[in-house]
Amino acid sequence: MRNLLAILLLSILLSNCSSRQNDQNSLTIFHAGSLSLPLRAAIDSFIRYNPEVTINPEAAGSVECARKITDLNRPCDLFFSADYKVISSLLVTGHADFFIPFATNRMVIAYSPKSKHADIIDSLNWPTILLRSDVAYGRSDPNSDPCGYRTLLLFQLAEKHYRMVGLAESLEGKDNQFIRPKEVDLVAMLETSAIDYLFIYESVVKQHKLNYIPLPDSINLGNFSLAQHYGSVQVKIRGNSPNDSITIAGEPIVYAFTIPKNAPNPLLASKFATYFLSDTGGMALITKMGQQSLIPFSCTSCGSVPDDFKEFIR
Repeated sequence: MRNLLAILLLSILLSNCSSRQNDQNSLTIFHAGSLSLPLRAAIDSFIRYNPEVTINPEAAGSVECARKITDLNRPCDLFFSADYKVISSLLVTGHADFFIPFATNRMVIAYSPKSKHADIIDSLNWPTILLRSDVAYGRSDPNSDPCGYRTLLLFQLAEKHYRMVGLAESLEGKDNQFIRPKEVDLVAMLETSAIDYLFIYESVVKQHKLNYIPLPDSINLGNFSLAQHYGSVQVKIRGNSPNDSITIAGEPIVYAFTIPKNAPNPLLASKFATYFLSDTGGMALITKMGQQSLIPFSCTSCGSVPDDFKEFIR
């Protein structure tokens, strides 16, 4: 009987040791939906060189990802956000000490060959086309996803650009039944003609080989020389509590990541992040899949950037 107990105890100890060892080789990554394909490619590439590592990516709107950390206390090793402000506003300093900006993007309007009026829509007449009663368009939830609140900022900038009083309010008030938690949730709806048009990032349309309408720089949030112009508009999204709100001012699109304070494996997270930032690693994939690299990055308010990432500072 004693021998049996001893064997059972040894088995439990070995199992626990194996579990801890496996945990040390495991990463959980929360990330923006628009990073799903490039991040998956970076993960696959990293694992080829580190086959003992298991990486579990979990996609959601960036704001929703942040709230998994702040509200639900869910541990994750890396958080890749479509907007650095989600990290700086919701995580720093209570849940993270820094962020690393790594890429930019542009807003566009995606459509399919079957979209109504696809033969005549362009970067000049799209506001009139989208407001037609026979046209349906989708956008993501501004309270969950940066693409959602960037779409609202885009509406305001379009009103200024086209000098169409009331355009932003009209666009925001139409087709709200097609709002979804993140922008990539709407791609299938576009492909099946459930909607005709979709406000989304240029990188996503390139990855999914979608037709799209490029927008003027004064609208698309992709030109850093127009930062002051973008800053002339703003929207409010839900804050950390039901009675709280956060004001988001327009500015050029900047993606960023952080290693949260509750990261179970910060050393392995840092190793993956370093690979992700390298020219021959993740950033090569990011640029190949339609985004523009910001590495080496320049940032005076990124928090306490760890020494592991100092080589990537301009």
